[in-house]
Order: sequence, then C-alpha cells, then structure tokens
Amino acid sequence: MNAKTVAEKGSLFTPVLIVGCIIVLVGFAIRASFGVFQIPIEEEFGWPRSEFSLAIAIQNLAWGFGAPIFGAFAEKIGDRKAIVLGAVLYAAGLVLTTTATSPLTIQLYEVLIGFGIAGTGFGVILAVVGRASKPENRSMSLAIATASGSAGQIVGPTVAVFLLQSMNWQSVFMIFAISIILVLSLLPLMRAPERAPKEELEESLGDILRLAVRDPSYMMIFAGFFSCGYQLAFITAHFPALVTEMSAPIDPLGWCGDLGIETTAALGGFAISVIGAANIIGTLMAGWAGKRFGKKWLLSGIYAGRSIAAAWFILTPITANTVLIFSFAMGFLWLATVPLTSGLVAHIYGIRYMATLYGIVFFSHQVGSFVGVYLGGVLYDMYGSYTTVWWIGIAVGVFSSLIHLPIREEARLSPRSTMFNKA
Repeated sequence: MNAKTVAEKGSLFTPVLIVGCIIVLVGFAIRASFGVFQIPIEEEFGWPRSEFSLAIAIQNLAWGFGAPIFGAFAEKIGDRKAIVLGAVLYAAGLVLTTTATSPLTIQLYEVLIGFGIAGTGFGVILAVVGRASKPENRSMSLAIATASGSAGQIVGPTVAVFLLQSMNWQSVFMIFAISIILVLSLLPLMRAPERAPKEELEESLGDILRLAVRDPSYMMIFAGFFSCGYQLAFITAHFPALVTEMSAPIDPLGWCGDLGIETTAALGGFAISVIGAANIIGTLMAGWAGKRFGKKWLLSGIYAGRSIAAAWFILTPITANTVLIFSFAMGFLWLATVPLTSGLVAHIYGIRYMATLYGIVFFSHQVGSFVGVYLGGVLYDMYGSYTTVWWIGIAVGVFSSLIHLPIREEARLSPRSTMFNKA
C-alpha cells in the first residue's frame, strides 16, 4: 500500500509522516546541540565568542538560502533525491569541521551544514508530509512533524553533553555525521504523491511566485517570521553559555542535585532539553488549535507571549528556578509557529508549490537567525553581557505580533481556477 492510498483512507500516522519525523528528529538533534560546543571550541582555540557565533550565524543563513532552493529541487526531480543531497552535505560539513584550525575554515564549512539542514529540514519534509495528508489531517500532521524537531532538541544537547565528558568535540561531530547518513536507509518507505490533487493549481512556479510576492499578506508572513528566527537561533546558540556564566551557583540539595545537574554548564544543556520537551506539547496544541481558530491570531499571540516571557526572564535574577520556568514557557511557544505558518501558506496558496513558497518565507526566518546569533556574539564581546541583544529580541517579537494582525487568511486559489481570488 503506497502513501497515497494510506492518506486517502484518512490515516494520520502514514509511513511518510513517521520517516519524515525521524529525519527531522536526527537533523534537529545535531543542529540544536551546537550551542553546547560554544565554550569547548572557544577554550580550545582561544577565539573570541563572536567567531564561533558567526559560524553558527552563517549556518543559519545558508539554511535560509538553501530552503527555497531545496524546495524547488524537491518539486522538480523528487523529494528523496533532495533529502539524500541534504544529508550528504550535512555529513560532509560535520566531518570537515573537525579538521578546521581557524575561524574562517569553520565558518566556510558551516555553509555546507546549513545547506544540509535545508535539505533534511522543515522546508522539504513538511511539504512531503502535507502532500501525503488528507486536508482534515494536514494541520495535525504538520504539527507532529514539527514536534519531532523538538524531540531532537531534547536528545541532541543531552547526548552532546554526555559525549563531551568522554571525548573531544571532533569525535562527537564524527558520530553526528554517521547518524545523519544512517537515516537515509529509511527513504524507501517515504513515498508521497508527487503532485498536489488535480483540483489544485496548475500554473507554473514562476506565475505563483509573482502573484505571491505582490500579495501583502504573503509579505507580512515573510516579515513576521524574522523575529521567530532571531529569538530561537539566539537562544539555541547562546542560552547554554548565558546560563553557564550568569546563573547563580547550583544548589546540590535542590532539584538540580536530584537530577544529577551539578554545574551551571549542565544546567544550560538541560535548559535546551526542557525547551524541546515543552515544545512537543506546544506544537501539538498549535496543530490542534490551527484547525479550529484563525492561524494569524494564534501566531500573533505566540509572538506576544514570547516577548512577555523574555522580558520577565531578563528582569529577574537568573537562578536554576527561573531558568527552568523560562525554558518551559519559551519551549511551549518555540516551534508552535512552524505548523501554523506553513499551514497558513498552504491554506492561502495551495500545496502544489508549498515547499518553495514556505522556503522563501523561511528565508526571512533564517535572516533573523543570522542576526540573532551573530549580534549575540558581537555584543557579548563588546559589553560582556547579553542584555542588549535580549531586549532587541523582545522588540522584534512585538513587531511580529502586530504585523500578523492584518493578514487575510482567505484562500487565494479557487479550485478548478488558475486565478488568485480577489475577495
């Protein structure tokens, strides 16, 4: 039974969804662990923090550039070929990074890793999952696939911290490279319909792109996703180091001691895992809510909630308790934007070219990621504190909350028509 038949019968957990979740989980587990390597690499080479921050920022920007490229590539010659190319680039970047001896070489190799993440990440996987899902299951299917990235966020930093206790960071990168290649063995199970249903749009990609970029709602989605990237990438890259250096000492008799967390460095890695765990709940709830409420209202509320949580955290003393509370609150809102944003794009513009249209929106996300990660390192080197870049993140979150309000959620495509609706 192929994926199309399964989808037609209404099953939620199709082979496409399961394999897609595994690929996203492994890819995001590796990506989410990069913040754990910030201090070990800095200490080994004696570089300023801005150097490795720039490497991670370049990775995020390359991911953003690669998302629409891999989306178009997947739509033209096949999803699985795009995923294979992405995994090979991902592994090659990880292996080459272990040979780097200067900031420039690490930064160059991060380009490969960024393109690898694009080929194995949301842009390609969510489009495959979306096509293999019935319309009534699509919102939840996208949420489940997104939540698998959160599961990776739980696993990745925890595994990285554990491995770093017994080996150097280069060996950990080699293990990660092998892991991303191994998931390719599951691709034969990932067979989705190659095209959208016949009643969907049949115009060329170029026609759709021209229509979309002239639509104010599409451009507002594009602009609003910037803050999501800024906040998430900054926290992923810098929060472990922030907690390590700025948190109050660990109380061995408190809950940290009960969990075996003895240092602020371990607390920083644990915080990223808490974010991932909370986000599984938040993302699934976002998928459920996206079927019942306006996606733009949910997105506006999520961005506002993030800014409120961030403002509370920076205005309170940093302790293990506040780190835990903030991590759970931010995690609940973390990737909840992804199924809602991708679902909004699919609802308004159809799923035929969803990978490319969402990939372009995702580029804005990754520009925000670049700014958040790199600015965090630069301002830390200048002031010895993350306070300024943190408040900038709060401001862009408020901007995104407001810019989602005027978005028109009506579908622009009429079934059996090749024109955008004007209503």
